[in-house]
Amino acid sequence: MNRREVGLREFARATDGRGPVATGVVRAASPVLADGVDRFIFADTFSRSGLGAREREMITVTVLAAIGGAENQLGVHVPAALRCGADAEELLQLCEQIAPYCGFPRALNALRAVRAVMEERGLPLPAPVAEIALPDHGTLATNQGEGEAGDLLLHAPELDRRAWRDVIAAMPDRRVIAPDLRGAGAAVGAPAAPDTARLVQDTLGVMDAVGLRTARVVCLGAAAPLGAALAQAAPDRVTGLVLVGPLRPGGAGGVPGTTGPDAGDVAHWLQARTLAADPWAARYVRDRVHRLDVEGWSALVHALSSADPTATGGVPVRVVLGEHDQLVEHGVVSVAWLGATLEHVAGAGHLVPLEAPRALAQALG
Repeated sequence: MNRREVGLREFARATDGRGPVATGVVRAASPVLADGVDRFIFADTFSRSGLGAREREMITVTVLAAIGGAENQLGVHVPAALRCGADAEELLQLCEQIAPYCGFPRALNALRAVRAVMEERGLPLPAPVAEIALPDHGTLATNQGEGEAGDLLLHAPELDRRAWRDVIAAMPDRRVIAPDLRGAGAAVGAPAAPDTARLVQDTLGVMDAVGLRTARVVCLGAAAPLGAALAQAAPDRVTGLVLVGPLRPGGAGGVPGTTGPDAGDVAHWLQARTLAADPWAARYVRDRVHRLDVEGWSALVHALSSADPTATGGVPVRVVLGEHDQLVEHGVVSVAWLGATLEHVAGAGHLVPLEAPRALAQALG
């Protein structure tokens, strides 16, 4: 293929075939500019293998948003970024990222372009977030829906509330709350909790702040002791426990007091095929590990270790495991949580909310 053919092929791949049609219109008026698009932009630049297609499109959207006056081009490259594997929320945060450097007018114009594409494709906006003021620190909680009863989702110590993002999106009609626990997400830098009892106070404070009187508590990984302690401390407010891949604290990411989990742990949390495909879920988990606040993580794990995850105070318990979970043994779970309902989610590893969010949402009902 010559340079023009290479460029047309790359442009067509990125734009679902629409790009070359647009350049055909340009060529009728200016072959010089059309050749610049086909040969220089897409053959000489976009087709090179040094940067991935997703990275190139994200950079392109960023530059177009930053320079301003390029709304038509944003209308081409925002869909191209999604087609190349970018996540809609990543594009929304890209708009936020350029605001302090390029100004709010350009950030807002970029946001308008991204939202238009999301609406065209039926992609949901992120769930609302509530700012929560607790006695000794503040945090954020995803806060979807209304009502005094709903689901309270507690993330694993290594992650934050966004681990539940796609599960919450798959339950649009449910009342769902997902807070950042001490030492994670928006609560990084909070004073260390001495034990699980303090974390229970935090959790009840979150429920009170958002008007959630009773909740089914869903815990991921080593957050299981918090759910159990909450059920024991406030049985009138916990209607049931769902433990997703339950682990004792330290089991998922090392021993408290060490340097914390590293990139190697991700290979046990997510399946190899997920890591190879590199969707948003895999990028999110790696980012949380790379940017882990080790001190806050260690303090959270230490506090969780003060409670027994199997002492659930008689509250009904369901245990949900990924079909390919490498960290939890079926037999051990069956013995540890005698009388619990045990369910498996097909096609998922340890982090079920990230690999099979829709299936988990269906299991939660």
